[in-house]
Amino acid sequence: MGSSKKDFMEFPDGVKNEMGHALCIAQKGEKHRGTKPFKRFRGGSVLEIVQSDARGTYRTGYMVQMEKAVIILHAFQKKSKTGIKTPKQEIDLVEQRLRTAPQKYKEWLDTLKFRG
Repeated sequence: MGSSKKDFMEFPDGVKNEMGHALCIAQKGEKHRGTKPFKRFRGGSVLEIVQSDARGTYRTGYMVQMEKAVIILHAFQKKSKTGIKTPKQEIDLVEQRLRTAPQKYKEWLDTLKFRG
């Protein structure tokens, strides 16, 4: 959603490869060892993959409640100035995209039916 794909593609290759593998596992309905609930979102509605390399820590937040898709809500390099805490603007963006995800998913399904 939004700039998530572009942001994800800018991650270092090793990080991108590991996160891509984790997302493939999620598409099969399973959970990669590097995946955990995004703490801010109760009930496991949003999961996150966390990977680090020499340049920093990278996170991808996604949801799996949709039947035919894993929806990536946000991909970002964590640059918190407050220790391990995720910056508020990153949380706010995930929340915003989480609210619009069901409608975006419906629109995506409609395009599949149209191609059908």
